[in-house]
Amino acid sequence: MARRILITGASIAGNAAAWWLGRHGFDVTVVERAPAFRKGGQNVDVRGVGREVLRRMGLERAALDQGTGEEGTAWIDGRGRVAAVSRVSKDDREGSTAEMEILRGDLACLLHGPAREHATFRFGDAVERVEQDVDAVTVVFASGRTERYDAVVVAEGAESSTRERVFPGEDAPRWMDLTIAYLTIPRTASDDRMWRWYNAPGGRGVSLRPDRYGTTRAMLMLQKPPGGEQDWNVDRQKAWLHARFADAGWEAPRVLAAMDGSADFHLDTLRQVRMRRWSNGRVVLLGDAAWCATPLAGIGTTLAVTGAYILAGEMSRSDDVGRAFAAYEGAMRPMVERAHRIPKVFSRVMNPHSRAGIRLLHAVLHLASRPVVRALTRKRFAGPRAEPELPRYDSA
Repeated sequence: MARRILITGASIAGNAAAWWLGRHGFDVTVVERAPAFRKGGQNVDVRGVGREVLRRMGLERAALDQGTGEEGTAWIDGRGRVAAVSRVSKDDREGSTAEMEILRGDLACLLHGPAREHATFRFGDAVERVEQDVDAVTVVFASGRTERYDAVVVAEGAESSTRERVFPGEDAPRWMDLTIAYLTIPRTASDDRMWRWYNAPGGRGVSLRPDRYGTTRAMLMLQKPPGGEQDWNVDRQKAWLHARFADAGWEAPRVLAAMDGSADFHLDTLRQVRMRRWSNGRVVLLGDAAWCATPLAGIGTTLAVTGAYILAGEMSRSDDVGRAFAAYEGAMRPMVERAHRIPKVFSRVMNPHSRAGIRLLHAVLHLASRPVVRALTRKRFAGPRAEPELPRYDSA
């Protein structure tokens, strides 16, 4: 069994993998470029097999208790009225709001606490060079350290620099034609427990979501092909958003005003990570570094915790890391490929460019929210889900 493991990235996937690998008896080190553990982030949800993983970690109840309290999604029309509503459903196949709706930082903290009992975390350091031979991986860090490991798990996210060192040029990203800016803004009396989603002509969207800290999580969405906005500096990004959303209406002025002083502003141009392989020798990819499906797929966190569980379990079963990595990929590929199949047109459908398109979207959403239609849709589309079986690994 490979005993000494490095995980790069203290992400949700990285923390979950650290917990499970430590439980299986591995000597685990997690290195994270950020100087301290990052608690920020927007809403994520965990559904289906992902909830089962949290249940086996003893964290399902805590994750539910720390939920945002979001009660569903309300689409807002040009007059500020509710045009359609989708309530939380306990059926994980339904709804834009899951029963387990939690802030990314809160879930990461839930995982990080117990993970520290099973792994050593080193913040403020990063991988500079990776060299491997038949027996081990030699890693040179930015801090000047050089260490050898039996295997390296890369869980750094969609823009992973370590992935590019080990798999140069192998990512063939699929751009989803949607740019989203995320930030936290002060809560006002008009904010409720719904995810309120407003569409403006030109493929623009403004959404407000509740949290459990007395603030509101905001998003500005723009449906368009990528133009390199993710690489601009923050000042240029904010100026661009001011220009694009100046006449958007509804709560756009409030979000733009708060954006100027925001401490957690982040802009992302959505793209899927498409890798033909997830391992190279003794190095393996996990989470968004391997398969980022984007928030449009709605199961990124579920994929992360499920992948961590299976990777750690397969590594505990075999002394041959290549065999373990192949078993992990074989189990996870169908679920990832299904998540990747979301059509690019979905971003345009949900962010129409014309007022007529917005009215049509709201009419369809209103019809789809009716109980009879939801029951018929559920019956029509219910079928086998591309989720892996979760074996009971010996020490899990």
